[in-house]
Order: sequence, then C-alpha cells, then structure tokens
Amino acid sequence: MDAAEFELFQRSVRQAAADHTADALDAALADLGWPDALSDDPYTAVSILFPVQGAANAISSALDQVVANGLGLGPWTGAVVLPRLGTSTVPGTAVDDGLSVRGLGTRALARSDTVFVVATADPGDSCTVAAVAVADLRIEPVRGMDPDLDLVQVNGDGVGCRRQTDSPASAWRTSVVLARLAVSYEMLGAAQAMLALAREHALDRVQYGGPISRFQAVRHRLADTLVAIEAAAAVADATRQAPSPELATLAKSLAGESALTAARHCQQVLAGIGFTAEHAFHRYFRRMLLLDQLFGSAHALTAELGEKLLRSRALPALLPLDDPVTTGTRAR
Repeated sequence: MDAAEFELFQRSVRQAAADHTADALDAALADLGWPDALSDDPYTAVSILFPVQGAANAISSALDQVVANGLGLGPWTGAVVLPRLGTSTVPGTAVDDGLSVRGLGTRALARSDTVFVVATADPGDSCTVAAVAVADLRIEPVRGMDPDLDLVQVNGDGVGCRRQTDSPASAWRTSVVLARLAVSYEMLGAAQAMLALAREHALDRVQYGGPISRFQAVRHRLADTLVAIEAAAAVADATRQAPSPELATLAKSLAGESALTAARHCQQVLAGIGFTAEHAFHRYFRRMLLLDQLFGSAHALTAELGEKLLRSRALPALLPLDDPVTTGTRAR
C-alpha cells in the first residue's frame, strides 16, 4: 500500500480499537483486512494494532493470530496455546501416550473446538504443531490482577492429536519474536495512556493557588516517564525494522521496565485519585502487570540477556544513529 493508503488503514485500526473490544474488535479488524496485513507484513501490522489496543485497554484475539502467523498457519486459524505466564517455552511436550500441555489461552479458546499446540520432544529440536480438541484439555480461568483480559490456564496429559505437522524450531523462534514485539507495543500503548492521564490531572488539579503541573517534582516524574517510554519505543521500532531474537528480547524487557516506570511515577502524580475504582488508571496498571508476564517478564528477560552476554563475552552491535528508527520516525 502507498503512504496515503497506509495512513488511512492506520487511522481505521486506531478507531476500531477505540470503539470496540472483544468479539466486536475481532470483527472490525477482519472487516478492515488487518489479518491480511498481518500475512503480508507482520511486523508493520503488529506495530499498527497493538499500541492502540494497549492505549484503549481493549482485548482481541490478535495475539493468537500473531503466533499462528509466525508458525506459518496463517491468520484467523483459531486459538493457539501460548506459553505459561512468565515463560516463552514451547507449551507442549511430546510423550509416549500423546501430548503433555502446560500453557495459556486467550479468549479465542472459548469459541474454538480445536486449538493448536506447539510441542517438542527435546528443547532445540524441530517442533510439531498439533491440532487438539479443546474438550480434551483442562481449562481454568486466570483470576486475580486482571480477569477482564480473559486469560485461561490450559493443561492436559496424554492428549491426542487430531492432526499434526512438523515445523522447524525456527518457526517457534519467529513466533516468539513477533509475540514479544506485539506485547511490547501493547504495554507501551498502556504506558502512554497512563502518562496522558497523569498529565491531564497535573494540569487540572489545583493546589496552593495553581495547577500542580507548575511544581518541579511533578514535571520531573512526567519527564522521566516520557523518556522511558520513548527509549523503549525506539527499541521496539528497531525490532520492527530488523527483527531478531536479541532485539525482541531487549524490546520486551525495556517495554516492561518503562511501563513499570510509568505506573510508579503516574501514580505519584495522580495521588489519591489514582487509587480509586472510578479513575481509569488502575485498568491500565492491572493490564500492564499481566502483559509483562506474557512471553517472559522484564526481570526474567533482563537476566537472560545478562547471562547470554557473560557467556559470549561480546556486546551486541549498536544501532546506527542515522537510522530513521533511532531518530524519531515511527509508523504508528
């Protein structure tokens, strides 16, 4: 698509995420052709949808489609079992009597009779993408921090396959790169929304005869939040331009850290109103905490990167400073 078509498509997706959620958002994205865009240019499609989905605090089945696309299954395949919270490991293990499944499901699982499970006999080996019956799995809601996200725990032992196809191990790595980038963008969208709420409050809240935005301490917290978000967004954009497992890991780690920074500083600026159920801040805070656990948390991924650097005793190549990605030109 040319520049004008791209801009129109981007605005349409943004409006769909702002106006719809759940099944309605899935239907709107299908009408707009987002699944086709995901097939044609997955990294750009991810960069268009997930920031606005995070900013709107909306939910959809898009993450299933992202993983399915990375596995070569194509969009709108149906539900896919994701790794357990806090991990990015293959959710299925091939055993003698079938598959052992330990993973996570999104809301797409509730309307599917069949779900795809990526399984392997040994880490690093080629994978099997198996279609299994949802009825053969144990499904339990993930309760607690953000039940509105509709995540479920998916478990099963000795699960039989309706059909299966062999897939190279690189297909799972591609899916993880795409998924980490998608979740990174969604967390950054949520962080930007938290910053907007804090900024609005700082301008409107009056103390000692003037808005609290005139206080240096408030300005510093908002500025630190903005810097953290922009730094993480630059790495996410770099991953979109030149995808790699290392960059995707770094992007996901920095997105989690920046979202935590945004939550901490924005809560301080919002003060008491930020703790109330009536204010929108807690919805983004809850969502961000759970998103951080998808495909590896910021803490775990930072440790993973550190261990890899110690083993290799080599620093990764620096991003070129004259690259459009690192000078503020973004496709969202």
